[in-house]
Amino acid sequence: MSSESIKNTISLMLITLIAGLLLGAVYEITKEPIRKENQKAKEEAYKAVFADADAFEDVKIDEDKVAKALDEKGLDATINEAMKVLDKSGQQIGYVLTVTDHEGYGGDIQFAMGVQSDGTLNGISFLSISETAGLGMKAKEDAFRKQFEGKKTDQIVYTKNGAKADNEIDALSGATITTNAVTNGVNAGLYFISTLQ
Repeated sequence: MSSESIKNTISLMLITLIAGLLLGAVYEITKEPIRKENQKAKEEAYKAVFADADAFEDVKIDEDKVAKALDEKGLDATINEAMKVLDKSGQQIGYVLTVTDHEGYGGDIQFAMGVQSDGTLNGISFLSISETAGLGMKAKEDAFRKQFEGKKTDQIVYTKNGAKADNEIDALSGATITTNAVTNGVNAGLYFISTLQ
């Protein structure tokens, strides 16, 4: 190897090392603010799906057991977090869950959902969704999201012909995969809550 090659190799190694150190420093600097923003977004989503909540109390989840139970039901979703919802007097009035469905058209879809103690669905609030603009992203719009509010059922189904039954919602036009993913995630959450009661 010539001295020129060695010099170039050392220069590249130093540049790579410095770039790696800078990238690591930026990650460390931004890690905590990002975590705080994510936590704030989650708390806002929890309040959106359970406005009557005064406090939230963590529910321990056996992830392997939950994953197995959901898989047996054919539900490709993950329950990331479960919280008991407490009113001002400390009484439990329901649950809030963070659910990730893995069947979205553009990747995972994560949302918070609130369910009252009697099993009535309070609603859903999206935390992460990257579906097709103008189609699947319409899931974030009130016209779609609000269909879940007030439903008291153990399973939501979607229809393309206009929801008539209490357990039905209207599918998003041109975004059946997104509709299926969100509905699947909600059903996973409803099933999980039924195992807690």
